[in-house]
Amino acid sequence: MSNLAQKTCIPCKGGVPPLKGKELDDLLEQLSNEWQVIEEHHLEKEYSFRNFRHALEAWGKVRLTIWTHKIDGLTESDFIFAAKADQEL
Repeated sequence: MSNLAQKTCIPCKGGVPPLKGKELDDLLEQLSNEWQVIEEHHLEKEYSFRNFRHALEAWGKVRLTIWTHKIDGLTESDFIFAAKADQEL
């Protein structure tokens, strides 16, 4: 289990800058290698399903895109959510 997955998301109240540069790189290293940071704005990963039945339930693939709307960028909580999503899907 990722250390991020053990943390609790904190609601963003705004007024803070989105993460950039090394902060994003450091958090990305803690996720599985399929996650990507896109334009320092959002996280993205595509999940495929292992059998036909599960694929039909989700049309074969799901692309998860995460960012915090309140600051129009990424926070640590976005990475925590991504780590928790990996545990579920």
